[in-house]
Amino acid sequence: MVILSGEELELKGEALSVPESIEIVKGNENRLFEQYAGEHPRRVQTLSAWIYLNQIYQSDSLFAMQEEPRKAITQEMGRIRREDNAFIEELDSDSYLRWYLQVRKLVNSVPVVAQIRTEEIPQTIQGFRELDHTDERLHRSGLLGDVIESHVWLIENSGRSLDSVFVELDHSIDILTDQLAFEPALFNEIMEYLFDLLQQRSLYTSSEHLALSLLDSYSDLIRSRLASKLEIYRTTKPGNTAPDIDFTKSTLRPNGIIATRLSEIDADYILVIFAAGWCPHCRQMKPELLEHYPAWREAGVEVVLVSLDDSPESFEQFASDLNLISTTDFQRWDSPMVKEYHVNSIPAMVLLDQNLEILIHPNSIQHMDAWVDWYLVQGKR
Repeated sequence: MVILSGEELELKGEALSVPESIEIVKGNENRLFEQYAGEHPRRVQTLSAWIYLNQIYQSDSLFAMQEEPRKAITQEMGRIRREDNAFIEELDSDSYLRWYLQVRKLVNSVPVVAQIRTEEIPQTIQGFRELDHTDERLHRSGLLGDVIESHVWLIENSGRSLDSVFVELDHSIDILTDQLAFEPALFNEIMEYLFDLLQQRSLYTSSEHLALSLLDSYSDLIRSRLASKLEIYRTTKPGNTAPDIDFTKSTLRPNGIIATRLSEIDADYILVIFAAGWCPHCRQMKPELLEHYPAWREAGVEVVLVSLDDSPESFEQFASDLNLISTTDFQRWDSPMVKEYHVNSIPAMVLLDQNLEILIHPNSIQHMDAWVDWYLVQGKR
């Protein structure tokens, strides 16, 4: 890896595919970067070993009385930290390298801090909060995604209770939205990335906090694509009543089901799935759905497929062997059903009770199966 900081750079070696043969002939910042990239991991590894020993000398009665070794360990840990920090602090304060190493160091520290140097978790989280996310260097460096993902991951894996995790995440979200409020383009880019990340990691409480915060306080900044994603937490959030769905158009029904509307289905729970045959992820989901649906139905869950296929042939090919209520109006993303449920990607799922009250938005068949097992199967034992 090299730092593209604008300085003249010359490399010599056998091939880029053989990095050990590469020598930096010209480029002072890159020589310094190469030096730090070689030294820093060794310091981290050694510091982790000293921290482990320090914990033994503090907690194990066999060693706790040994004052001199404890002092020596503390001194050596301090020396390693000072030496590492001094390398960065001695760099030109305006150099790209100094900025880059500080941010890269923060990101790289996260796994070690979470597992070994846990006493540093609060200051590391604060380090992420103090980063300037409007800094052009953050976007050009390719570090933006790493920064956001590491920030979220560290809070999620900080050893707190789940409620405390959401409190900390929501606080970080509020800091970030305030920081970006005067940069509309970055605001939309980063907020959408963060929202998708929270959804992927099933951190739905913070997804809802982000969505409602943006819709309530920053509606003038939000672009339509992001707004459509966020609306799921205002109009189809848990506790709300889901829109009814009409089955009088093109609908496939298994034997014994005569309902003409979603509200007429006789089941304790209804899982509505939005999917289509042209969607690769939907096709991958289909065998899992076929596998789990019989057990779900036995537990009291009926499944309804809302297809985004745009022809009778493709709809029939995708849905005919599912043996569950399947309906479509062949309008794809323009379908009123899709718009009323604020679906912006598929497959998408929403679980309802018999009164069409929204319970959860499962993010996968496995998530739904875990819910059935926990609340319906084990709950009856």
